[in-house]
Amino acid sequence: MSMDYVERFSDAELERIVDEATIYMCACPAQVAVAVRDLRGLYRYQLGCLQETEAESGAESAVHRVIAASAVAAHAELQDCLDRVLDMEGWDRATLRMPEGLRRRRQDLVEGSGR
Repeated sequence: MSMDYVERFSDAELERIVDEATIYMCACPAQVAVAVRDLRGLYRYQLGCLQETEAESGAESAVHRVIAASAVAAHAELQDCLDRVLDMEGWDRATLRMPEGLRRRRQDLVEGSGR
């Protein structure tokens, strides 16, 4: 099976984005990171199904190939999206920390002084 499945973010990096975004109540980047993580699970699951049905060449195997191919395409698109969002918001790409200005603004909103 030849699909161009590439993980540009490690699982640990996705978790860091989720944690950082959750701390500062900025759910949108976290939602994209969770979706990327979920697509990885779907893809890996389909690979397992394909290994189990390797000897078969029927419709069941074709179904798993279609699902895996769609997962690869969606995964690539959402990784592109996450890259763009992190760049647009100015996240530190080395540490995957939200920029100070956004963190401060979110904190001000939590404390009620950002009105």
